[in-house]
Amino acid sequence: MDVNMIVQLVFKAVGMGMGIVSVVLGFFPNETSVKTHITLLGIGLAALGIASLM
Repeated sequence: MDVNMIVQLVFKAVGMGMGIVSVVLGFFPNETSVKTHITLLGIGLAALGIASLM
């Protein structure tokens, strides 16, 4: 496999993972704040943006 393909796959996995983590943590409302969810989704969106630009 090419290194660029692996890096792109990792960024896509991080983006997907952050979205899933945000949904799962939503089931525990007293454990995290809205700020944490926004940060997680922001990291995921940035990773997907980088993957799409590659």
